[in-house]
Amino acid sequence: MRPVRTRNPARTATIAACAVLGLGLIGGAATGAWLTSDSSAGSAARSAYTVGRSAWHSVPVDTLFPRTLKGTGAGPGGADRVWTRIGVAPDSDCAKALDPLLARTLGPVGCARMIRATYTDATRSSVTTVGAVFTEGDPQAMRALSTRFTDQHLGLRTDLMPPAYAVKGTVAAGFGDRQRASWTIHVLTEVPVLMFAVSGFADGRTVTDPQPVDRAMAANATTAAAQAGLGHEAKGIADRIERGLRRTVTDLTENPE
Repeated sequence: MRPVRTRNPARTATIAACAVLGLGLIGGAATGAWLTSDSSAGSAARSAYTVGRSAWHSVPVDTLFPRTLKGTGAGPGGADRVWTRIGVAPDSDCAKALDPLLARTLGPVGCARMIRATYTDATRSSVTTVGAVFTEGDPQAMRALSTRFTDQHLGLRTDLMPPAYAVKGTVAAGFGDRQRASWTIHVLTEVPVLMFAVSGFADGRTVTDPQPVDRAMAANATTAAAQAGLGHEAKGIADRIERGLRRTVTDLTENPE
């Protein structure tokens, strides 16, 4: 029989140490990759929020609110629309520009600044104010606000309608609170912004039964606002201004000067 070889304690210890070191390096590399990935995602979100929060004063007004908007297929029955900007309001704080209840609703995310502009359609029979509230909230706060608006149907409440902006000397001169006919509010979560739009008749008539855009655009809607396509006006303009803001923030985030 062959003699049993005696184990070398030094060799055994060396092998064990190498095994522990190898496992440590593998674990460290995996953890490092996870932390790097998580950090990169967090940095991207912070960058988008930083850029987005300052867009109200760092981006030209003609980029935020183009002088002309094309609404291909945006009207009732897929009709095309063209909207012309007739006035831009001075930037303001929410306490002065928003209805008190809406301002309180936005309290958890704060308000850095609000901007808005008013457009009219090609026939000059409707007017629409579109705006953006730039908040002080972080991604978690904006997601919570978005969830609240969805779960509690806050966008359907008439007492939370966004403000109209009347422009003197234009077809929107008489566009005030009592002329608001249809509206939309959308809480963004990739940037700290709340978008809104509210439409009305250019002749300044009082509207007693305003409807949120989803209801005003329904096939069976019979209100004056719905029949005039004011839901389509508010949604069409809001969607295009929102998309423009998203593109601008993305470009500034990915291609900083």
